[in-house]
Amino acid sequence: MHRSSESIGAIAAALARAQAELTNPEKTLTATIRSPFPREEPQTFRYASLASGLDIVRKTLSRREIATVQTTRLEAATGQIHLTTLLAHSSGEWISSKLPVCAAKDTRRHTGWARPSRRYALFALVGIAGEDDLDAPDAVAGTPGSAPQSLPGAKAKPAKGILNRAPALDPTQSAELRSGC
Repeated sequence: MHRSSESIGAIAAALARAQAELTNPEKTLTATIRSPFPREEPQTFRYASLASGLDIVRKTLSRREIATVQTTRLEAATGQIHLTTLLAHSSGEWISSKLPVCAAKDTRRHTGWARPSRRYALFALVGIAGEDDLDAPDAVAGTPGSAPQSLPGAKAKPAKGILNRAPALDPTQSAELRSGC
């Protein structure tokens, strides 16, 4: 859920200037997601640490007088732990997002999801990417005229729905094919 101060003109302008300077953090860590289905291979992806992203975000946003604050809170009505990520500007304007992390009774899961939740929420709010985009079409099928991309250690496997699709042609190949009709 997104919330903000009554006006956001100053923070929006400052954030826009900061976003022109922000860079995506280096993806130095690797994770594997194992499928619950026995015939599906695990997916491997690269991601940036929360610490490396915070270094970039804090340095860039502070030059624009924007502070970041992340807090957790138990929502009694639902029994959920929520993470709130707040960007506060020196003008007094602010924007925030709230993300449900887990049920309060499941504290073991909370400790396992606290850091990734902080990373996802902060990176989304400031507009940077901290992990490989596994469900982007070009990450699965490649761009026209290029070989499909794969990650180190990941087995090449066509995505669902791509097995029977005709290969994409670049404009030159398409024109040649049409002229031969």
